[in-house]
Amino acid sequence: MKVLEKFFNKYEHLFLEGGKYEKWHPAFMALYTFMFTPDATTRKGAHIRDAVDLKRVMFTVVLALIPATLFGMWNVGYQYFTHAQLDFTNMDAFVYGFWKVLPMIVVSYVVGLSIEFYFAVLRGHDVNEGYLVTGLLIPLIMPVTIPLWILAVSVVFAVIIGKEVFGGTGMNIVNPALTARAFAFFAYPTFMSGNEVWIPKPENADAYSGETILGALGQGHHIAYTWKDMFFGTIPGSIGETSVLMILIGAALLLYTRVASWRIMVSGFLGAAIMAFIFNLWGANTLMQFPWWEHLLVGGLAFGVVFMATDPVTAAQTRKGKWIYGFLIGLLAIMIRVFNPAYPEGVMLAILLMNVIAPTIDYYVIQANIKKRMKRLVKQTA
Repeated sequence: MKVLEKFFNKYEHLFLEGGKYEKWHPAFMALYTFMFTPDATTRKGAHIRDAVDLKRVMFTVVLALIPATLFGMWNVGYQYFTHAQLDFTNMDAFVYGFWKVLPMIVVSYVVGLSIEFYFAVLRGHDVNEGYLVTGLLIPLIMPVTIPLWILAVSVVFAVIIGKEVFGGTGMNIVNPALTARAFAFFAYPTFMSGNEVWIPKPENADAYSGETILGALGQGHHIAYTWKDMFFGTIPGSIGETSVLMILIGAALLLYTRVASWRIMVSGFLGAAIMAFIFNLWGANTLMQFPWWEHLLVGGLAFGVVFMATDPVTAAQTRKGKWIYGFLIGLLAIMIRVFNPAYPEGVMLAILLMNVIAPTIDYYVIQANIKKRMKRLVKQTA
């Protein structure tokens, strides 16, 4: 690494102001800070020294996503070989899934980072680190069978329309990864829903059913999966969302490092549980009859609450606001799931809606605190 650092230092002057490649300074610094700690320090004003920066926080989230990613790769192969009725080992399943998922991750990062570099050079600012997480999240919330060109178009839409038009990382009002999924869902619905998008079609099958649990329940069908299948993740679904166990392992890392808000996670699951329990009392259809606690184990609820709802840029910022924000996400996710069979995965729409409402929640929480303190001040001065 010392040799590489000396190489960067040798040619750094070419990218500084007045240098031959001054225009490409943001791209140079992005590569440098990706491998080494930035050497820039504050020169004036009050400041706090801290070893943590945005890039390190993003790496922490990426590490938290690794368990769900690796299991998702295995599950892709497991679902394929199971539906093809072929003998296989766990390694066979993982290798098959690895080569299915890896191109999706590569396309997501190449397309997304290319756009990030372009806007950084165009605007003359450093490359935003936010896409380190978004680039992995997008493939994990997509069906494994989605064509790579649709994935690429979705990434372009998410980065440009969902983030760059607002000014880049830290300025966007909705989660970029969910923006990509929403775009693909509404622009190319046949590739995002149905019975044949979640599992690669076996070559020896003319027709097969790979519908998700929520899809089956939405059609009034009964399911053969147990709660263990749902918890461990041996079920059809988007790549990273099936295993609640792997998601909770990632959540533990996020909470231990204090990168994500435990209030949003707890309130999100609480809101979903309460709403599902209320529907259990009603029991008008198969989704309402589905046990409330099993609602927490299926679909993208766990993945969305842990990795999407806790996005510090688009979530509520106040302490009380986080409780309200998370609770409403869980509540709305189950409500959309139950009342609209066309959108059984309600967590996507619930989080995007609450992203937009989050500033309003914080506004009223702050105003309530101001009024409370003003009343206290009046009493003290009376």
